[in-house]
Amino acid sequence: MKKEDKEKVVAELAERLRTSETLIVADYRGLTMPQIDELRGKLLEHGARFAVVKNTLTRRAAEIAGADALLALLEGPTAIAFLEANGDPVAVAKALADTARTTRVLTIRGGILEGRPIEGAAVEELAKLPSADVLRAQVLGAIASPLTAIVGLFTAPLQDLYGLLDARIEQLGGGGAEAEPPVRESGPGDGAPVEPGGSPAPTEAPTSEAATDTEAQAEETQTEEATEEPETAEEEQ
Repeated sequence: MKKEDKEKVVAELAERLRTSETLIVADYRGLTMPQIDELRGKLLEHGARFAVVKNTLTRRAAEIAGADALLALLEGPTAIAFLEANGDPVAVAKALADTARTTRVLTIRGGILEGRPIEGAAVEELAKLPSADVLRAQVLGAIASPLTAIVGLFTAPLQDLYGLLDARIEQLGGGGAEAEPPVRESGPGDGAPVEPGGSPAPTEAPTSEAATDTEAQAEETQTEEATEEPETAEEEQ
């Protein structure tokens, strides 16, 4: 490799080390090129770029970027998975762990997780955690469950109130409740009610019993007058 090419590779590695807060270092010795390409494709789906680098160039790049924690991991053939800003570290660790288990040649050395150095065992534990999608679903479930309980607390009293109202309406409609007392109408001796205009309302017509008494008195008067008339005629004779 020419000197200019080496300087370009070192500059690119140094820039990646500056911008990547999370990376995982592995020993790829024993992997075939098809296996490396397959692993590179899986990591790319989870937001990580898998690069096979020379230790001499990586050391220079780490010194330039100030990534001193990476220097202790540069022993033997080295490959680094650089996580992008939207990468999933759990999914990346899981993909590397699965490849190490199936091929039995890939070895995870360690890495840097959000700026802190971690060992290979920590990466294995990270791979056992739920993925980001599963964690989001669990968080949403934990939030939705109390909301459902709160809605139930508000809904239950309303349902009880609706039940009481329905029972009361059914009782009134079926005649189970006592009938309300009729409104007392004003009689002949009561004062006539006053309408809003100020003038008294017209009095009600006499009842049928009062009309009958009046007719009886009129008939008696006519009978008496008819009886008295002959007596008067006799006296004149």
